[in-house]
Amino acid sequence: MVTAAGPWDSTGQRTAERDRVVAREHTGGADHGRGSGAAGSPRPAPSAGAVLAALGGTTAPGGGTKAAPADGTAVAEVLDPLLEDPALGTHRAASVVDLTTGKRLYGLGGDVPLTPASTTKIATAVAALTALGPDHRLTTRAALEADTGELVLVGGGDPTLTAREDARGLASLRTLAGKTAAALEKRDVRKVTLSYDTTLYAGAEMHPIGVNENLAPVTALMADEARTDDSTSGPAPREGDPADAAARAFAGFLKQHGITASAPGPSKATDRSDTLATVSSPPLSALVERMLTNSDNDLAEALARHTAAASGRPADFDGASAAVGETLKRLGLPVGGARFHDGSGLDRADLVTADLLTALLAEAADPARPQLRPVLTGLPVAGFTGTLAGRYTDGAAGLVRAKTGTLTGVNTLAGTATTPDGHVLAFAFLANETTDPWTAQYTLDKAATSLTS
Repeated sequence: MVTAAGPWDSTGQRTAERDRVVAREHTGGADHGRGSGAAGSPRPAPSAGAVLAALGGTTAPGGGTKAAPADGTAVAEVLDPLLEDPALGTHRAASVVDLTTGKRLYGLGGDVPLTPASTTKIATAVAALTALGPDHRLTTRAALEADTGELVLVGGGDPTLTAREDARGLASLRTLAGKTAAALEKRDVRKVTLSYDTTLYAGAEMHPIGVNENLAPVTALMADEARTDDSTSGPAPREGDPADAAARAFAGFLKQHGITASAPGPSKATDRSDTLATVSSPPLSALVERMLTNSDNDLAEALARHTAAASGRPADFDGASAAVGETLKRLGLPVGGARFHDGSGLDRADLVTADLLTALLAEAADPARPQLRPVLTGLPVAGFTGTLAGRYTDGAAGLVRAKTGTLTGVNTLAGTATTPDGHVLAFAFLANETTDPWTAQYTLDKAATSLTS
């Protein structure tokens, strides 16, 4: 199994595939921390295009041409009995597409909109990468108001900004404080009035689900996703006011550098302010991978808002939802019946079709759109990474990569599966009004596994 499917790096990318792609100097796609190109700008992230060509392209290892499956009869014979399981509830849909040819191999209510849960994040990822590009970074800055001497911590909408000592490649609040303190000392300033600016986002901070450990209040300034424990993913207790908590942590770091700051309060940096220091997130390609691998709700809501801002819409829930839908429509994707109310899929009012999910995956596999490749490389790997690390231990480990989705009465799964003859299939399974979540999850996993055998 390891010979066929591994080894993997920490993000779920096959290391041999990554190295081959880099060697061929392809650009666009997932960033795996290999440095930068021109000074001051990130190097284009390596593409997984060669990965797709090797697994499901037209050229076989021996130089011949792989033939696509003649029809979907075999797929239907395997999936039909599985998808009839009563555990999948009263509303179910499925779609399977060969990514080599674009041919649809299976469909069951594929055009019927159902609640997608976290598979919504696939749509958010495609929209964000399309609107912003894979090399876009989220920047947090400290600005000094020339007139008043007020120091403003300006949120850049980066929920991965970290206050932890080991930044692990993320934008560091400690580093920002050190740079800011150095700039203030050059101005012979040792004491400041501190404030924070969250005006990059608009509208309500609270998600419609209310206070929930799966998501912090959605604000343009937070550190470590406002987690109050040491976790980096999954549910966790959150700060009630993430921006205030981040600003207080920043003040503490300034003090370590000899700068005394007042208790922070909300404000807005003016056009006359002087930026003293900045820190930036990893590129969007890496953020998308993290969002999908860990099913990161905070990142999903942030990327949806950045999509809205890039599209000229207000960066609130309504603007973000509209921007995601409009971006997908411009790509020519089948958005009929789709409804987006957030970026994470936590809102039960979201509606997506199985056909749209497989179309999104097919778009990400299109050689003409290498900027979308992180949508595929970020999918959790069965038995290895993210939300699939503990699943598929008895079959298809390493051969299925998929985004999970779970709400009460909702079980969904969408991703890719590699067949024995080397084809890569995109699949989407949605089940609503399920009554036994564990059995429903097992059945969907079994359906995905069946595509690999």
